[in-house]
Amino acid sequence: MRHGDKQNNLGRKKAHRDALLMNLACQVITHKRIVTTLAKAKALRTYVEPLITKTKKTATKEEISHNHRVVFSYLNDKAAVKELFTVIAPKIAARPGGYTRIIKLGIRPGDNAEKAMIELVDFNEVYGNSIATAGEPAKKTRRSKSTATATKKAPAKAKAEAKAEATSAEEATETATDSPETAAE
Repeated sequence: MRHGDKQNNLGRKKAHRDALLMNLACQVITHKRIVTTLAKAKALRTYVEPLITKTKKTATKEEISHNHRVVFSYLNDKAAVKELFTVIAPKIAARPGGYTRIIKLGIRPGDNAEKAMIELVDFNEVYGNSIATAGEPAKKTRRSKSTATATKKAPAKAKAEAKAEATSAEEATETATDSPETAAE
């Protein structure tokens, strides 16, 4: 029985699962985003985020070398460890947590598995301006009800304006096409 066992075994024995997560973590660190199944992405998030946190806890020289050794024991890839400590650590220094993002991509046609993209948050130029504000500490605020409802109403208002612009554009094209017909008569 597996009472209270919350670890997803991914259909593998421990050694195989550890090797899989090690390889996936090295690829995420190296390439900043990968596409895999949703279950593997969720398991990978719990594997890689503590490693990224260890890169921030470097006060003394002994701690730096110790954290390098600990992270290397989880990754077994010198290039990935170097990338993690030299490139990724400075960008995530101000972030209190949540270094990865999982985006669902639908199903895989062959076996109907749910695909997902897992990526490092601070290395995506599409979502937000996280790269521009990497040096600033994140603000911890509490949203009030009025702010939350205002943000919910704002997208609806924007949709209505976009719809109005689309209908006016359609009317303009209709009048443009009507003009030659009236000239021909």
